[in-house]
Amino acid sequence: MQHGVGNGGAGPWQPGPRPSAPPQPPIPPAHGWPGSPPPQSPPQPPHQPHQQPSYPSQPVPAVPEATGHIPLPPAVPGTGGAVLAVLLIGPAGAGKTTVARHWAGSRPVPTAHVSLDDVREWVCSGFADPQAGWNEHSEAQYRLARRTCGFAARNYLANGISCILDDAVFPDRPVVGLGGWKRHVGPNLLPVVLLPGLEIVLERNAERSGNRRLSDEEVARIHGRMAGWYGSGLPIIDNSHLDVEGTARALDEALARALSAPGGRPGQ
Repeated sequence: MQHGVGNGGAGPWQPGPRPSAPPQPPIPPAHGWPGSPPPQSPPQPPHQPHQQPSYPSQPVPAVPEATGHIPLPPAVPGTGGAVLAVLLIGPAGAGKTTVARHWAGSRPVPTAHVSLDDVREWVCSGFADPQAGWNEHSEAQYRLARRTCGFAARNYLANGISCILDDAVFPDRPVVGLGGWKRHVGPNLLPVVLLPGLEIVLERNAERSGNRRLSDEEVARIHGRMAGWYGSGLPIIDNSHLDVEGTARALDEALARALSAPGGRPGQ
C-alpha cells in the first residue's frame, strides 16, 4: 500500500481548488440585437456653405460710365472754355502771327488759327506782292483772302471750335478793315490790338525774309497809322517787353475782361 508523498501521511491526495481566471471585460452586444445601443455615426464637421473654387485674382479694368458726354476740362482762369472769334490787330513786326498761334495752342479747348498773310500767299502765280505797293490788284487779293478767312472762321465756330485771326487792320479804314472783318466773321468778333514800340517792330521786321519783310519806311508808316487805335475803346497790349508766352497771357486776360463786360459774351 502506497502512501501519498508530501501530505504527511494524512490520507490519500485530494485535488485542491483551481485558481480563478482573471476578469474579462464585457463583450458588447452586436448591433441590431435587442438591447443593443443604436449605432453611432462618426462625428461630422460643422456645416460649411458651398464655396466656388478660388482662382488667382486678375485686375478688372475700370469701365467708363457710358453717359454719352465728353468730360469737360478743368476750370481755368481767363477765357476758359468759351468759344470765341478773335481778331488780333497790329503792325508788321508786332508778333501777331506768333502770338496768335501760341494762344490757340495753349487753350484747353479746340482753337484754330487762321493767318491772313498765309491765305493771301495761297495765290502762287500772279500774287500781288505788297512790297510792290498797294494797288487795285493787292486790294482785290486782300479782300478775297479776308472773305476766305471769314468763311473758314464761321465753319470752325459752327462746329464749336474757337478761331483767332490776325491782320494789320488800319483804324482809318473801317469799311475795309474792322467793319469788313465783322461782316465776314460775325458781329461777336472780339478785336484786340497788339502795338509795341516802333523800335521793336523795326528790329523784328529786320529778322524777316522774303515778301514778309518790308522796308523800314513802310514799317514806320504802318506803325504810325496804327496809333489811331488809341482812344477807340479796343483793348491795346504793348508787348515791347513781353515774350510770346507773356503776350499770349495778356491777350487771354484782355479777352476775359471783354467777355465780362455787359454784352461782351458771344451770343449776347
